[in-house]
Order: sequence, then C-alpha cells, then structure tokens
Amino acid sequence: MVDNNKRRGQELVSEEGLYTTPDVIKGTLCEGCGGIMALKTIINVLGKNTVVSIPASCMANVSATQKKTSFRIPFVHTLFGSAPAVSTGLKAAYDALNKKDINIVTIAGDSGSLDIGFQALSGQASRNDNVLHICYDNEAAMATGGQVNSTSPNKALTLTTPMGSPFIKKNGPAIMVAHRIPYVATASISHVKDLELKIRKAMKIHGMKYIHILAPCPISWDYDFKKTEEMANLAVKTGLWMLYEVESGSFSLTYKPSQRISVREFFESQGRYSLLTEEDINTIQNEIDNMWRDIDERD
Repeated sequence: MVDNNKRRGQELVSEEGLYTTPDVIKGTLCEGCGGIMALKTIINVLGKNTVVSIPASCMANVSATQKKTSFRIPFVHTLFGSAPAVSTGLKAAYDALNKKDINIVTIAGDSGSLDIGFQALSGQASRNDNVLHICYDNEAAMATGGQVNSTSPNKALTLTTPMGSPFIKKNGPAIMVAHRIPYVATASISHVKDLELKIRKAMKIHGMKYIHILAPCPISWDYDFKKTEEMANLAVKTGLWMLYEVESGSFSLTYKPSQRISVREFFESQGRYSLLTEEDINTIQNEIDNMWRDIDERD
C-alpha cells in the first residue's frame, strides 16, 4: 500500500514544480483518489502567482503532513468552517500590498463548501469578493471517515446511513447562482480540458467565482480504485452530472453527451447504490430525462 502511494505521489509532480514532494503524500493518499486528480489540474492551471486556502479535508491531509507541505506556492491550512473568510482576508492583504495580480483561491471539499463552510462561503458570495472558490465533491464527509453530508445522493450508502441517505443532494452550483455572482461552473475530473478552460476563464473575471468539480471516491462510492475516471465519465455520459457554466446570469452547456446512456449503468457500477430498487432507478431516469428535455427546449 505504501509503495503504491509513493508511486502515485511521484506522478503528481507538475511541470512547473508547483505541487511535488511525494514524501509528504506517501501514506496520506487513498488509491484512486478523485480529489487529488482535481487538485493537480487546479494548481497546474493557476500557476505560481497563486495563494491557496484549504480547510480541513482530504486535500489538506494530503497537502500538509508532519510539518511539511507539498505546495511550492503559499498555502494556508484553515479551520474547517473558515477557508472562504481566510481567502477574503488574504485578498485584502495582497491588495493592500499592491499585489493585485495574485490569484486567491479556496479549494475545499463538499463539506467544507456546502456544510460546515457554507456560512463563510455564502458571506463571501454576498460581498462578491474577488476570489475563486473551488469545491471538489466526493459526495460524503470523507476526511472523517465517510459520513453522510448534504451532498450525499438520496439512498446512497454511507458510514452513518447504512440504510441509505434520507436526504436529497444539495445543489451547490444552483445556490451559488442564486447569490448572483459573476461566474459559476460545474466540472468533472473526467473532462480535464473543460475544467482547465473554466479555471482560466474564472481567473479573468472580477468578483466571486465558484467551480464545482465531481471527484469520485473509491472508498465511499465502493468501486475498484482503478476506475475513478470511468466513474466520473459515467456520471457525465448518463446526464446525472451536467457540465455547464453561468456567466453573468447566462446559462450555457459546455458539454452535451451525443447519446446519453442509462443511469442504471452508473448505479450498478458502485456498491453504495446497492439498495436502489427497480422503481428507484426508473424514477431517477425519468427525472434526468425531463431535466435534459427542459435544457433541449431552451436551445
């Protein structure tokens, strides 16, 4: 296990050397982690003129261990609920120093964005602070063991919901759109170029930006760790995870499956959906079909 983590850690060295040191990553990274795939892309695109704020999360554990950090750019490991507030303070500090070309970015998990960190995030959006918030969503509270949270899909098994989550997944991007910030986008680790373009676009926009990335977790989702990218791609191909952006209130798809496949293929590929019934799957399929029909009618 340790040897495999070390090998995967070495693969994370970026061309610019912004994210490196496998000795920090060794022993802290789960095999097939979707979050680290997202993090590598984010850091490589943002470049060296960047300061990162990360709350308690899987990515904080990976990025800073035993007095070492795997970043070669300024990185602040914040309390669970305060990363957006810290980013706001960092932006104000750099502006005061007349260093206005610094990218201030929060990288938080779904719990750090939409549960424990939501108050700070909502406040930041309401003020339209000139920062970027990136949420990597693995649909459970994985840094603390895999408990249910507000982004866990309905009826998905988690550590604390052995009979399936009784909640409906919180629509984080829609909530951020409701704050009327300049830019909101969804992304997936399976569509890297789409993610890269959205990060580059976001950094050119003044004001608050929010990008929500689907980042599968083999531990919580219960699939073979080698299939992480495949899981993310299935979510997009079935239409369960839509890739879009909302710029100044204007909605547009950034990717549309040429022919959507059945949601059954996504659900049957993961152990967390083992309690779904035939009726459940048919109901969800109808919901997805209706959602995409509405999108097609807009076009």
